[in-house]
Amino acid sequence: MDYVKAFLVGGAICSLAQILLDKTKMMPGRVMVTLVVTGSVLGCLGLYEPFAAWAGAGAAVPLLGFGNTLWKGVKEGLTSDGLLGVFKGGFTASAVGISGALIFGYLGSLVFKPKMKG
Repeated sequence: MDYVKAFLVGGAICSLAQILLDKTKMMPGRVMVTLVVTGSVLGCLGLYEPFAAWAGAGAAVPLLGFGNTLWKGVKEGLTSDGLLGVFKGGFTASAVGISGALIFGYLGSLVFKPKMKG
């Protein structure tokens, strides 16, 4: 049942993002930023953790989880390093995920030989 719930919650979040793309004039980058900021705000308000505990991986896969990770890093950086931690906390918390995305994106480009649309 956990898999079904994760699938439905993650699918609902992605469907809402697709509706934003289709029914508004928002560009994809703005929709992604909206999801990240929403995850950060939910984390700041203390609502993301209970939601993620209930929804499982369905809440962690979309960009909401990335926003929450950034928020956690900023919060930890602020308590440990003061004002400087606000600027470096998010990078510290998300460095592994960003590095993984870059490395696997590069490896994928080597395997699949991407071409420019023309």
